Amino acid sequence: MADQLTPTTVFKCLADETRVRLMLLITREEELCVCELTCALDESQPKISRHLAQLRTGGLLQDRRRGQWVYYRLHPDLPGWVHSVLSTALDGNQHWLNADTRRLDAMGDRPERAAACC
Repeated sequence: MADQLTPTTVFKCLADETRVRLMLLITREEELCVCELTCALDESQPKISRHLAQLRTGGLLQDRRRGQWVYYRLHPDLPGWVHSVLSTALDGNQHWLNADTRRLDAMGDRPERAAACC
């Protein structure tokens, strides 16, 4: 997979505000389910799922199912330079994600969020 992830591929995947916000939140939290992302971005589930599918197809995310929930995390085979880009973007743009992180944090601890999901 690392051979397929060129800068062009990665930046095309990130060339949408919703996808960048998803990637930065997942980078921050390590793993989030679709309902958490829907709440954090205050967007519809179909829109979030469509963007997550693009990121997964592009090789940036990996998903796992747990019952009715689907959780997303950074693909474990991402090259270091992609992690560096995401970490740098996250570190330098916390203010840009403030509303998203406030909504996500308002969901409470992960077990409580899991009960509120989907």
